[in-house]
Amino acid sequence: MRRDLRALAVLSLVPFALAACSSAGSDAGSGSSALAKGTTITYWLWDTNQLGAYQKCADAFTASSGINVKVEQYGWDDYWSTLTNDFVAGTAPDVFTDHLSQYPTFADQKQIMDIAPLVKKDNVDLSIYQPGLADLWVTADGSRYGLPKDWDTVGIFYNTDMATAAGLTADDMKNLAWNPTDGGTYEKAIAALTIDKNGVHGNQPGFDKTNVATYGLGLAGSGGGFGQTEWSAYAMSNGFEYADKNPWGTKWNYDSKAFKDTMTWWRGLIEKGYMPSLAVATSGVSLQETYGAGGSAMATEGDWNTNAYMTLTGVKTAIAPTPVGPDGKRASVFNGLADSIYVGTKHPNESWEWVKFLGSAQCQDIVAGEAVVFPAVKTSLDKATAAFTAKGYDISAFTVHVKDGTTHLAPIAKHWPELTASMTAAGETFLSFQGGTEVYDAANKQVNALFANDK
Repeated sequence: MRRDLRALAVLSLVPFALAACSSAGSDAGSGSSALAKGTTITYWLWDTNQLGAYQKCADAFTASSGINVKVEQYGWDDYWSTLTNDFVAGTAPDVFTDHLSQYPTFADQKQIMDIAPLVKKDNVDLSIYQPGLADLWVTADGSRYGLPKDWDTVGIFYNTDMATAAGLTADDMKNLAWNPTDGGTYEKAIAALTIDKNGVHGNQPGFDKTNVATYGLGLAGSGGGFGQTEWSAYAMSNGFEYADKNPWGTKWNYDSKAFKDTMTWWRGLIEKGYMPSLAVATSGVSLQETYGAGGSAMATEGDWNTNAYMTLTGVKTAIAPTPVGPDGKRASVFNGLADSIYVGTKHPNESWEWVKFLGSAQCQDIVAGEAVVFPAVKTSLDKATAAFTAKGYDISAFTVHVKDGTTHLAPIAKHWPELTASMTAAGETFLSFQGGTEVYDAANKQVNALFANDK
């Protein structure tokens, strides 16, 4: 499951057929509570790791309501383009998993239902969620487009055998620090974990950076405009914020010194042979597969991939928190998903009942028990922690950010497909050594121009 938004650039290229907007949304808020038992509604998600958990929720919902739910899963790269095409055709799913950085576009184009009247009508208790999560799905005019389902942060999955061989203890890994000048103890650890095909480590004389067997740090891609699992933890701990405000920022900071210094350091890992080139990283083998095969010793990833990494065959894995930055703190993007209702659904009442159930403690307790994500409902978090602990996983690397207040909100803004297209192009140019930091100056001007009329 990917939470970054590189693939979403395609959305800006496909016009939405606004004629698909029906009166379903207004009917749902009219006060009618009639439910058609035996009705089947369709629900989409993209994370195969969560498919089983939400099928269990669907089964429980059907048993109590008589409403059937057809759960369908699409891979991240196909999810958004397929959804876009179905919006155009008027065949979108009744309910689908939505993303913080994507829903403003859907809301603007009137493709998703404002559920604020339904929340009020049914007295939905929003205080059950982790602080702040419920507010993320409300636009400036008070419309609401989802109930929180989970939250996530980023950490470092690392090969414990490789760490031991490099002389790094668990305490070392938990207390790494970085800076954009020399990389700090974090870069030293990355160097120590890098091994060329002659068995020489990156911190030893004779290391051949052109002939690497294991990179100290894996790479998934350029990170686009979000960089959630790529560069965000470094940039945020170096004083970078996405925009002048979040949510609904209009002036962006990809041309700031903090950002460009961070990216220059990060690209330097490629130059030194400690991290694979962009061409190698995007050659068709995923970061997880590369890590599992011993091609990298560490991978910065989100908590939603905990099970996937911890159960890799032949690899002993532990999780470390992101490194402490120049500001003396760690950093992680704080993201959360919710479920939105397609405005053209033929079953608005049944869809709303399903969304309410998805946002309830009953469903989120089920999800918590599967130990795949951290649920949004406060009382469900203890159950999730217990489930992770029962599997032998120490997930404190993810929860420490919430405990210490070192989270940074995922960007919520209009024009995100166009923004991420510009920043993806700039990032790929920069990481491929086809341009310097001036590419970010140019891209930031393009991005700010998108918001010129929104101030």
